[in-house]
Formats: sequence, structure tokens, C-alpha cells
Amino acid sequence: MSLDTLDMLADWTDGADALMEETVALRRAIHAEPEIGLHCPMTTAKIKAALAGLPLEFREGPSTTGLIAILRGSSGGNGRTVLLRGDMDALPLQEETGLPFASTIAGRMHACGHDSHTAMLVGAAKALCAKADSLPGTVVFMFQPGEEGYHGARHMLDDGLLADPAPDAAFALHISPNMPMGAVVTRNGPLLASAETVHARIIGRGGHAAMPHENIDPTPIACEIVLALQTFIARRIAVHDPAVLSITSIKAGTGAHNIIPDAVELLGTLRTLSEDTRAAMHAAFHRIVNGIAEAHGASAEAWIDKGYPVTQNDPRAVEMFRRATVAMDGPAAWQPMRAPMMGGEDFAFVLKEIPGAMAFIGAAPEGTDPATNPPLHNTHMTIDERIMAKGIALHCALATAYLEQGFD
Repeated sequence: MSLDTLDMLADWTDGADALMEETVALRRAIHAEPEIGLHCPMTTAKIKAALAGLPLEFREGPSTTGLIAILRGSSGGNGRTVLLRGDMDALPLQEETGLPFASTIAGRMHACGHDSHTAMLVGAAKALCAKADSLPGTVVFMFQPGEEGYHGARHMLDDGLLADPAPDAAFALHISPNMPMGAVVTRNGPLLASAETVHARIIGRGGHAAMPHENIDPTPIACEIVLALQTFIARRIAVHDPAVLSITSIKAGTGAHNIIPDAVELLGTLRTLSEDTRAAMHAAFHRIVNGIAEAHGASAEAWIDKGYPVTQNDPRAVEMFRRATVAMDGPAAWQPMRAPMMGGEDFAFVLKEIPGAMAFIGAAPEGTDPATNPPLHNTHMTIDERIMAKGIALHCALATAYLEQGFD
């Protein structure tokens, strides 16, 4: 990061502080009316209203209500384009925070901080628009729905919304109530795991439970498959490139104590930290399910709903996060993550196409213990809204630093 950019950090911090009243108001308005999935029209409308009158070009696609806003700097220009992303969808949870701006829609809640992500990105757009004359390149603001399992980023990419101008680098922030207020936490390489759903159906031959020899009981076969999958991970997957496979549902039977069912259904989740291990686990899942079923005279169906890839951080982008964080708040604010998390994130689709990084930013409410706070995806999850000022300033610092010198 250049000295000129470091000199601007105070301006970004002051500018973010000045925007806090309207940033908090926007976050609370979004929080009160959460939307789920790929279509979040109320949220998109709030974003457009907040950005009205700014020198931005807007683009939308047919697959989602996601919004792209493009800011073209007018200070010469070096051809660089940087992307900043904020997700905007909520979760199917009944909020129990007791906040005065709590969700007004039953069964929906912003329990993953996407309301704050959107508000911070709007704040960054306003701050950067105010400095448009000094920007040497282009900033693309990506307001993305459908992060919570709906592949919103992939849909926006497939719609061509990031094709012109094509970003050269991409950054995203994610709040965490379980990290100290203001801490910036990330790592080189894999940050979050690939995430997909595995299914199997073991088909035997049902009958009277008192005469199992006359039937093909799929239940012990299913149990053997579950154990074999865990053994495969323990003995065939390297500990330094791990996989997690959790079978979370086993369904069989009619409820009667004396009837062997015809079939058993398995459902679970698969997480990996590399494409090689991901491919190995896909092959093993099919081989083990079908092989064990066949060995017992049964048949099986196995399939995988392919989900998010590994969220892979570029070390150059992580270094830019580090330098900006240290310059803003000192070395203590920078906290490298020792190991990846096995959760998934669809910003991974963007990072497969564009070098960049995601970082967590601590948002533990004042006076609370980050270790025991209600976590993300919890009906009691809350944040300290003051963190949004730092998020705005960090977005701006990353964008301007990249535009000025790239990953040099």
C-alpha cells in the first residue's frame, strides 16, 4: 500500500464515521424486513434509494434481484478494476433478539450479518463516490442475494454481470460476533470449505422382521455404509488436507416394530479444503454406497448436490488486508487465522474467477465475551453496529490501494 494511500486512511475513517447515522438506519431497515433466497426486491429497492443521485452505473440480471453498481474514476486511469461484495439475504429463523428493529416477518431473520454487509457496502460506495475525481480506476460494488445456499454469486456470474468491466481483484468482509470488536481475521489459501449435500438410497426387500433371512434388510447395510465412509476419511484422506462427511439423517420404516423396510435414505453434508480431496470424496461416496449395497445383494442410488467450492484466498490480497488493517488500527487488530473453517461461502465462486480474499471482522457487542456470544445462524445473534464504520473504511482502503498499485 502506497504512502499516499496510507495518508488517505484518516480521510476514509473520518468519512465512514460521518456516514454512520445513515448506515445504521439502512442496516436496521433491512434487518426489519429480511428476505430469503435469490429474490430480495425490498432490499434491492432500499439499496437503490440509498445510492440515488450518485455517479454510478447500475446493472441487473434475469436470475436474481442482485445489483451491480459501477463507479468509474476520473483521475486518468490505469485500467484496473476492483470488486467489493456484500451479500443481502437472510435466513429462515424466528428472531429472538428483542431488538426494537427486529424482524417484522415471521420465520425470517438476518442472523448472519448480511444486513450489515449491505449497509457497509452502500457506505463504501458513498465514500468512494465522494472521491471519484481521484480514483485511478473502476470500482464494482456487488450486492448479492442468495448466499445462504442459493448460489447467488454463481447466478450473477452466469448472467454476465461481472464481465464488463471484468474485475482484476475482489474483496469481501464478513462480520463475526465471536471475534473481538474490530479484529480482522483471515488467512492465505483456503479460508472456508467446499459445501455440498450427499444423498443415498439403499434398496433392499422388505418383509416380516421375525424372518430377516427371507428379506434383504437395508438398515444394517446403511449402517455399514455410514461407518465405511468415516473409515475411508480416517484412513485414506490426509490429515493436512481434510474432509468432513456427516450423515445427518437416516430415514426408514413405517413405524411398525415388526416390518423390515424396503429402503433406507441417507442425507448428509460433505466439506473439503481442496479440489483434489473433493474429487476423491465424490468418487469414494459413490463407490462405497454402491459397493457395500451390492455386496449384500441390495442395490443403491447415490448422488451429490454440488455446492460451493473452496473459498480460496490469494496471498497478495491477504497481505493487502493486513497492511490496511495495521495502518488503520495497529498490529493488534490483525489476527491471522491458524486453520480454515469448514463452513461454506458462495463468494468462493467469485474467487475462482478473480484473485482476491475474504476476511472476517469482529463485531462482538460491547461488554460481551466473543467466545460465548450467540453465533452466526442463531436466533439471538447480535452485533455491535459501530463495527460498520471500520468496515466502510476498510472497503475504501482496499479499493484505493488496489487501484493505485495492484498486487505489486
